[in-house]
Amino acid sequence: MDRIQRAATDRSPMVDFDFAGGRLTMRGESYPEDAAAFFGPLLQGLRAHLDGGGADAVTFEVALAYFNSSSAKALMNLFMPLEDAAAAGRPVTIRWLFAAGDETIEEAGEDFAADFSHARFEMVEVAA
Repeated sequence: MDRIQRAATDRSPMVDFDFAGGRLTMRGESYPEDAAAFFGPLLQGLRAHLDGGGADAVTFEVALAYFNSSSAKALMNLFMPLEDAAAAGRPVTIRWLFAAGDETIEEAGEDFAADFSHARFEMVEVAA
């Protein structure tokens, strides 16, 4: 699988997982009615890509204006295989974008970042 693309809805974010290019992107708001149904295929695709071997760099850019607790758990489930890949030597960068002044999203990113020791976790403030 080379790519997973989904348009944003009023309850789920835009997703562009360009596995061949090593760029994963998620933007918008995330509070899908069934988080497992939304995130499950993303996690399966990510794991399949990482299990395919290789040492190509992966960058995951997350720019969520809002997400609920089930989305937070799903995000962590996406982050963990990336952390494992980084521990095995693959260059992995997670870019957490947050609007200037949005302390809630900034703090959520800091909480996620605290769980990583191998993947590079960048906090990126953007103009509101």
